[in-house]
Amino acid sequence: MSSRSASAKRPSARSKLIDAAHMLVRRQGYAATSVDEICAAAGVSKGAFFHHFASKEALGIAAAEQWTARAEELIFTLPAWVRIEDPLERLLAHIDFRLFMIEGPAEAFTCFVGTMVQESFASSEALRAAGDASIAAYCERLAVDIDAAIAAYGIRDDISAISLAWHIQAVLQGAFVIAKARNSPREARDSVIHLKRYIKMLFERGETE
Repeated sequence: MSSRSASAKRPSARSKLIDAAHMLVRRQGYAATSVDEICAAAGVSKGAFFHHFASKEALGIAAAEQWTARAEELIFTLPAWVRIEDPLERLLAHIDFRLFMIEGPAEAFTCFVGTMVQESFASSEALRAAGDASIAAYCERLAVDIDAAIAAYGIRDDISAISLAWHIQAVLQGAFVIAKARNSPREARDSVIHLKRYIKMLFERGETE
């Protein structure tokens, strides 16, 4: 392998900083995470930080955008279940996948954007808007599969696809908070199991096994 191709595969300082922000904010919160800590975790200089980002807020916005892009890839593109033909089975497989992700320490599965926006929604309009855009992108993408399931099977109470998508997001974000409070994923996992039961009842498919 040439030195050029090897260097092309190495992550840039910018991507290292974003990765470090994702890790540290999920572990200890946005306010408690300093630029110095992010630089140390990323293994880059403070000068390199300010070469790429004007402020910690600017990094937070970029990290939220990257979080959205990774979710699109890791949740909606790569898993085998996304190719399930039946839209309701695909939706239920999505919930199973989110359940599978809730394992280990909270910083391993909780949401970077959710963590950041809880702390900053009243102090930074830019971070609030970045959080809103990221969470909304997830809901809008999930609503595509929900809408297909509604078209195939119908749904109780004339519930809209986008409103159910937002409810799913609300359950997940609430589950993450509970996992942090309990210092355990158990209750969070139980919440997602209840969510699956609810979705099956909406589509009149009975309860989960």
